[in-house]
Amino acid sequence: MATKKGIHFEVSERKILLRILDLVMVYLGVYALSLCFDFEYIVVSWDNSVALILLGAYVAVFGSIFELYDLQKASRLDSTFQNIVITASIVVLFYLLTPVLSPFLPLERMQIVYLYLTIIVSIFLWRLVYINLVESPRFYKRVLLVGEVSNIEGIVKALDASDPNYKIIGFINSERSMPEAIKFTGLKEFEPTDFLQIIDRERISEILVASFNTEAITSEVYRDLMLLLERGFKIRDYTQVYEELLQKVPIQYVGKDFYKYFPFSRSNENKLYMFFQRAFDIIFSIIGLVLGTLLLPLVLLGNLIANRGPLFYFQERIGKNSKSFKIIKLRTMIVNAEKDGVKWAKKNDNRITRFGMFLRRSRLDEIPQFYNVLKGEMSIIGPRPERPFFVNELSRIIPFYETRHIIKPGLTGWAQVSTRYGSSVDDSLTKLQYDLYYIKHRSIFLDFSITIKTLSTILYYRGQ
Repeated sequence: MATKKGIHFEVSERKILLRILDLVMVYLGVYALSLCFDFEYIVVSWDNSVALILLGAYVAVFGSIFELYDLQKASRLDSTFQNIVITASIVVLFYLLTPVLSPFLPLERMQIVYLYLTIIVSIFLWRLVYINLVESPRFYKRVLLVGEVSNIEGIVKALDASDPNYKIIGFINSERSMPEAIKFTGLKEFEPTDFLQIIDRERISEILVASFNTEAITSEVYRDLMLLLERGFKIRDYTQVYEELLQKVPIQYVGKDFYKYFPFSRSNENKLYMFFQRAFDIIFSIIGLVLGTLLLPLVLLGNLIANRGPLFYFQERIGKNSKSFKIIKLRTMIVNAEKDGVKWAKKNDNRITRFGMFLRRSRLDEIPQFYNVLKGEMSIIGPRPERPFFVNELSRIIPFYETRHIIKPGLTGWAQVSTRYGSSVDDSLTKLQYDLYYIKHRSIFLDFSITIKTLSTILYYRGQ
């Protein structure tokens, strides 16, 4: 049996490819600009190395903020072009505002326009190649699923939206099929007897085992899996792929061997990481409170006109080690919003005032919580603190819910930048999966990623 597989770029490889080629194309564009025109604002040379590095840094940082490296958006031409234009606009603006490191303004101001257009055109040309080549079917990862029919639908639905290049071609039922057994019609089913032939015929590059009862795997399927493994074929467990692609922990599939899924990040016990995180919390909180004080007159005016009543509200929340504390927020709902009892906050909630909606979308309602961060009750990044009523309810329904309280809650977090506002038990399950992923993989790089995504949420006015 041949084991030759098609070319496929993993998620991390595609993100690195996008970042590197974006920078290469920008530098090539600037170099071509100096060759074709009398362009003197920034010349590609060792003497200008600081200015060139600064330009590349701005492209990388603002490209992340404005979602140039979101693979779902990068696979579509319309969203890609829009994000390139926004990124180029902010890059050039910041480049002009840092004349100490960047070149001084040219006498001929049109050269700034040339630079702006060059950044847009050079990145867009590369992205055209990316969409038509790397995102084409020849680079898809063709996956064969092996598992019980009862689990197939949930697995396919979860993975379909995760990566546009990850294609599940079909599945093999790992259990012994009975005549009266339920059939799954949403995906092509292959016969176990044709296992090895399917690998060649369908050009499969990876096998995904999604059997949650390994004892039920038939001896024929087990034998073929062992044979493929011995030949170096890539075979992976579903929960591993789920966590890697969706970046959340699949707790709905965790059983008595739960300890395998929670080897929590060493950063949770790393004294140096904890020191820098606390230092970041203090510095950022002071800056946030100063900015909040400057915006206070405008917020007071808006509250007086369109949000009549108290400006602040205090509410009990659950923090680290399940200890309660009082959270401080700008009021966004009508006075006595819960006179009829505790309710989930939901999208388009009629209890939210018009000014309150603006505060939520812009995340300005969160500013007073910098005081909670300064007191040490919260951190800038972590799971959002929940109310005691909902914690009690959800911990009875959702396994491992209390695990999110092993670290400080945060102003923003992996769940907040990755999913919508939680307004049901199902939403809370999804949020918990993201929170546990953060606790499990906590690091400076993940914290930086959350910070960038939070800025994107604010700038794109996506707060809820």
